[in-house]
Amino acid sequence: MHDTAKITCPFCQALNPEAHRFCQQCRAILPKRYLYALGRGIETLKEGQLLAERYLIANSCEALSHEHRQGDNQPSGVASLKHNRIVLDTKPGLPPEFPSDIPAPITPYLRLFPYRLHVPQVFGVATLEKKGKSEEIWLLEQAPIYREAQQRKTQVKPQLLPELTRLWQGASPLRQLNWLWQIATLWQPFSSEGVASSLLCPTLLRVEGGRVRLLQLQPDRSTPALSELGNLWRELIAGANPIVAEFLAQLCQQTIEGELSCDRLVAELDLALNNCGKTLDRSYEIITRTDKGPSRQRNEDARYPNSDTANSFEFSVPNSSSQQPSNTSRYIPLAIVCDGIGGHEGGIVASNLAVETIQQQLQHVRNDGSWQPETLSTTLELAVCAANDQISQRNDAEQRQQRQRMGTTLVMALAYGHEIYITHVGDSRAYWISRTGCHQVTLDDDVASREVRLGYSLYREAVQQLGSGSLVQALGMSSSINLHPTVERFVVDEDCIFLLCSDGLSDGDRVEQFWEDEILPVLDGKADLASAATRLIEIGNTLNGHDNVTVALVHCRVSAKPEMLRTGLRANGKSSPAAESQTSTLSNQRTSRAKTQNPPTLLKTRLLSAPRRPRSLLPLLCGIGLLLGLGGAMAYLLLPEEVQKVKSALFNSSPSPSAQPSSPAVAASFSPGSFILVKSAAESASGQIRDLVLFPQPIAESSLSTTGSGQKIVPAGSILQVVSKQATPGQDVWLRLKVCSLPKTGSGNTTVKPPPHQSLQHQEPVKKNPTTTNPSPPPKRDTPEATLGDRALATKENPLLEPGETGWIKEADLTFFGLPTSTVAPPRQGKCAAVAG
Repeated sequence: MHDTAKITCPFCQALNPEAHRFCQQCRAILPKRYLYALGRGIETLKEGQLLAERYLIANSCEALSHEHRQGDNQPSGVASLKHNRIVLDTKPGLPPEFPSDIPAPITPYLRLFPYRLHVPQVFGVATLEKKGKSEEIWLLEQAPIYREAQQRKTQVKPQLLPELTRLWQGASPLRQLNWLWQIATLWQPFSSEGVASSLLCPTLLRVEGGRVRLLQLQPDRSTPALSELGNLWRELIAGANPIVAEFLAQLCQQTIEGELSCDRLVAELDLALNNCGKTLDRSYEIITRTDKGPSRQRNEDARYPNSDTANSFEFSVPNSSSQQPSNTSRYIPLAIVCDGIGGHEGGIVASNLAVETIQQQLQHVRNDGSWQPETLSTTLELAVCAANDQISQRNDAEQRQQRQRMGTTLVMALAYGHEIYITHVGDSRAYWISRTGCHQVTLDDDVASREVRLGYSLYREAVQQLGSGSLVQALGMSSSINLHPTVERFVVDEDCIFLLCSDGLSDGDRVEQFWEDEILPVLDGKADLASAATRLIEIGNTLNGHDNVTVALVHCRVSAKPEMLRTGLRANGKSSPAAESQTSTLSNQRTSRAKTQNPPTLLKTRLLSAPRRPRSLLPLLCGIGLLLGLGGAMAYLLLPEEVQKVKSALFNSSPSPSAQPSSPAVAASFSPGSFILVKSAAESASGQIRDLVLFPQPIAESSLSTTGSGQKIVPAGSILQVVSKQATPGQDVWLRLKVCSLPKTGSGNTTVKPPPHQSLQHQEPVKKNPTTTNPSPPPKRDTPEATLGDRALATKENPLLEPGETGWIKEADLTFFGLPTSTVAPPRQGKCAAVAG
């Protein structure tokens, strides 16, 4: 460490050595903010020198990897890693210097603010004076910088997290897939901001446990193709876990040849993660605590479970459809925290009504092994909208207007399969804590965050503005058509804790200050979850004390099953000649009806050696084989079409038993005017994933295999409405469907809607200072529908159906793709809202 470094205490202004954790005068925690510097001239400063009389050059090139020091082939636009670029802020109580304008290379950092789990954020700018010239040095916070946990006695120099390529070979198969999945989900938003080449630079791809983190962003010289990502990943095949190697080779080949779009690449990795995740058992312990705090007369927060005792869940995903989940694993681990808004007991009503409604909406969700992320994300969103409508209707019934309307924030965690789903509205937060770090995974729905996402301001500058904490949305303020909940999902491949909390705890960066002392010991087995929750409440009350404090801790434990996965994964795509010869999407759907409810596993069947037979049976077996061979040859010559059907059924069926056909009662529920949620894409007999296809008009059975023109794709997660029914001469019943709305995103990772353009400050009694500024109108953003243009099966011949368009499908075929839903929130009704219900 640097003995000459002095950190100014933000509270008493006393100077303290860098090695001290607490201020030696007031005993407050000293913030240690390590930043990554970008810009010319920083390389001229040596370790121990100050930049702009504030930022200490804290790292030396010895801390960087050997590969970095030896190589001079740095990518264009990327700062050289051979120089000292890690600095320590010695005056953490002061705001940084802010630029007068945001230059183009910095804008992507702001617009990718929702992805700050992976992307560092701009802290501020520092001016370097050198030989009469001034150079701007941009400082990045939340960069992939590692230092030894403060509670451990060993002190080491801060250094960059390792590259993904350095840890690749020793990683588990689930973690390898997890890393690739994260990169694939980032491709689309990075491409939109012109920085996709950052994902093609190994020196920029760092890893912290299971999380992928970018060192910095690299502007694209030209638009990179997805095939370049396939070429980069091909270099990882040699070091891939044997379970993953063959799957990765197939995936790279299909990506390089242009067979996979970004969405389909994510879908393939999703399926592989799901199957690989079944080799692990997960147990969850949930505990909640709440307190009104020292300065409030009543507690307007609400929580679920509403108990001070811990709730434990053993969660084991069945390996096949023949296995049934145990009684203890059917109930899904769920935690909710709501922070009421309204006063006069309105906040109490709103927060409790939200928790009650959402819990009722989700009580049917079970661990039955049918993993469908898009359907589950939509279910979570609809549950939030239902809670919003309940509160809004209560406000309308009581004639509450503007600031008198009661409302609530929301953050909840739901564990399903190998993932944790985080849903939130407002400024209640979720933090993801592992042994390697603590990260906020939600983005506050306030004015400051909106300004950053729109590229108007740095976050540290935005929060300095009056009214920056005013909420732009909360439950109960208006109709659900104006509500934009966020649903994110995270792969759980190690022991971790998700902390949900109201701002009574999160204000003042209390979580970032105390997670190592209060939460990390739980992961190390040195403290219990209940004690940690109690301590967090005490911290919120003593160090903040201005509001109610509510916390929920979700402790996830991961362990290997006795029957570990021993066979390799394989990609779907166009891996067989049969798939390439398919010309009719609907024909493929029809041939796989018996297994669309439980798609075939991606695990290859292990070939076992046949036991030896007595020699005396050999002539008999040879004779039988000869007869079968002759019979097969005759059948192939006389009945080639039938033989092809048998081959498809044999070589593409699931090793698990086929699912039972849907009940006729389900099909009968497709009545005119009813809504339908399109489930996850089904898998055809050839092994290729297919989406729902609608025809321009009812088609005779004999024409199904030859009809291609006019078909249009409806992606999973869409909301449809039945317009009418019609019977064909062949007595088949066809449905005319209208597309109400499309899913929010095709990335598969995050359902993030554009923030509302207008603040709710004129409607809700905001807990913080109301804004007095009137931000300029934000630029026009891409609509959710516009982001779906590159779906895998959308081609000139088979484009996507747009909202408001209609098409036809056989009622029997819709059974395997459509999930009838009795209630659809107004935002999802879209083009059908005017004629709904």
